[in-house]
Amino acid sequence: MKKYIVITGGAGFVGSNLIEFLIKKTNKKIISIDNYSSGYVRNHIKSNKVKYIKGNTANINQILARYKNKIHSLFHFGEFARIFKSFKKFNDCFQSNSIGSKEVFKFCLDNNVRLIYSATSASLGNNGNDKNLSPYSFTKAKNLELLENLKKWFNLKFDIIYFYNVYGPKQIKSGEMATVIGIFEDLYEKDKPLTIVEPGNQTRRFTHISDTVEICYKAWLKNKSAHYSISHKKSYSIEEVAKMFKTKIRYIKPRLGERYASALTNMSLNNKINRNYGKIDLKDYVSSFIK
Repeated sequence: MKKYIVITGGAGFVGSNLIEFLIKKTNKKIISIDNYSSGYVRNHIKSNKVKYIKGNTANINQILARYKNKIHSLFHFGEFARIFKSFKKFNDCFQSNSIGSKEVFKFCLDNNVRLIYSATSASLGNNGNDKNLSPYSFTKAKNLELLENLKKWFNLKFDIIYFYNVYGPKQIKSGEMATVIGIFEDLYEKDKPLTIVEPGNQTRRFTHISDTVEICYKAWLKNKSAHYSISHKKSYSIEEVAKMFKTKIRYIKPRLGERYASALTNMSLNNKINRNYGKIDLKDYVSSFIK
């Protein structure tokens, strides 16, 4: 009986929230694989239904050798996921997103495991013109191409979910892998000016983590081998977001790989994406945080 769900990156921001959600919604046991480069032990969910394993996805075949016949599905969320840092940490990005992900795909193919893969608007947004802006977006775009070929060559079953600037509980607030909203919260709590990358009018669609994991679960439940996107209908400029915190602002120089807008993903390699929109508005979240 296939009683396990595997989450790569299960000690990270999205992975830990997903595990918490799946524990409540399914009767499956869960295995987390994380190398703790951006995941934390403090994110572990205390439950006898969850097992945490420290390791790299490049070694997934060895890590899951004793479980491979019992795995129902795998959420692959354990990739390098920062645009600007992918220039400074190109090797880490390539090892995780290209070598590690290839091994995950091969594991799912060899062991008849359903795959749910997290994509990004950076790989297909802006009519596909942003895919070569950074090592991060390049590797993610190439993974989508590889998956489509694995489906054509070997009939690999998978779902794709496109994420948009996820924020909320357990987001990374400091360090090299911190998120925009996490950084703003951290600076606000320390009574320091919020830093905005010039020019500041670049726009993003921010999606709350609870809306994100709910779509991940729905995709898993439907089992349609489809593409889904989860974003919010509203987009905000970085400057608008900073002003929501009603505090001082400081501008910093533009960075490599910076996208002007987080365009809605309206295309995939098979040209069919089921769009979904979150219920939680960033403005309401920030107001609640300040209070």
